[in-house]
Amino acid sequence: MQKNWLSLGLMSGTSGDGVDASIIRTNGIDNYEPIKDKYFEYETDIYEGIHSIKEKIDKIDHLELHKEEIKNLERKITIFHAKIIEEMNISDDALVGFHGQTIYHNAKEKISKQLGNAKLLNQLTKKKIVYNFRNNDILNGGQGAPLTPVFHHLVSSQNKIKLPVCFLNIGGISNITIVSDKDNLSELSSKDIGPGNCLIDTWVRKNSKKKFDKDGLIASTGARNEIIYEQAQELYNNRKNKQKLSFDTNDFDISFVRGLSFEDGVTTLTDFTASVIGEELSFSIKESKKNIQEVLLCGGGRKNKTLLLKIKENLPFNINLKLIDDYKIDGDFIESQAFAYLAVRSFNKLPISFPNTTGCRSSSVGGELINN
Repeated sequence: MQKNWLSLGLMSGTSGDGVDASIIRTNGIDNYEPIKDKYFEYETDIYEGIHSIKEKIDKIDHLELHKEEIKNLERKITIFHAKIIEEMNISDDALVGFHGQTIYHNAKEKISKQLGNAKLLNQLTKKKIVYNFRNNDILNGGQGAPLTPVFHHLVSSQNKIKLPVCFLNIGGISNITIVSDKDNLSELSSKDIGPGNCLIDTWVRKNSKKKFDKDGLIASTGARNEIIYEQAQELYNNRKNKQKLSFDTNDFDISFVRGLSFEDGVTTLTDFTASVIGEELSFSIKESKKNIQEVLLCGGGRKNKTLLLKIKENLPFNINLKLIDDYKIDGDFIESQAFAYLAVRSFNKLPISFPNTTGCRSSSVGGELINN
């Protein structure tokens, strides 16, 4: 009989606004039980520091150029995570899946840089820390992302979700997972499909005191600029690296809407994002040759009603968008629960990524353990 572990997953996504924390109990294979979920918003200096440094890093050399600023920010982020671990109050034998804050991701350069000092976190909390989940996959020829598909597989089997099914996670970046076989993990497929909230969030952050467009209310008040919208679609369709499996928020910029009013900018970016998600989702489902009729929505972007409405307009009529919350699963905490699950898989030397999920050459065990 497999041991059931208590595990805390800590996930700070590409939106960089805070940390999702989830405690689950799992054997790392075929069961999990959610225990507690909580969101911790970053303090203003950390939030601003993350977005400031991300704007300065366009290539790998910039990591060295800004190393002192990165080091100071990393310490703040680590201490913030230590306080979360203390507040979540887990037992000494529990595992902590520590993702950290991504500031640069480029699989071609074989790097995925997350801020978070696991050794310091271990010293501050005296907990078993599993971190650096992406590196082994990248060294094995993979993109280092997405890493949640193996958890999506478990979610679908444990909650009796009818297969085949597609998970659509709308975070800063949008990614999909297609689950078609309840037993065979090699049948899993996934990829990033383009921007999620990143373009809208950046425009809102730079042009107002808000951090994001709550419920898509701003997008519902503006008007789409047709010329800019069509130019953006053309640029996106003609881009290089069309077959790229993973993206960084730095792969996209909002310069094409410069000059628009605040509301029109939000609307145009929302419509553009929805068109990319709809088109890429339709293509991926068709390419899979699976009879997929249901797409389950997770991540913060699922709350943007205007974005969802526009995505639906870009989908074939037979594809049904459904909130994962309808299965009594909290769509805000799928990724943090996933990293709690991945920590246990890593500890037990079980693979967390597969050729059809990240493009790695063979199934990869990921993560490193610090346990003093």
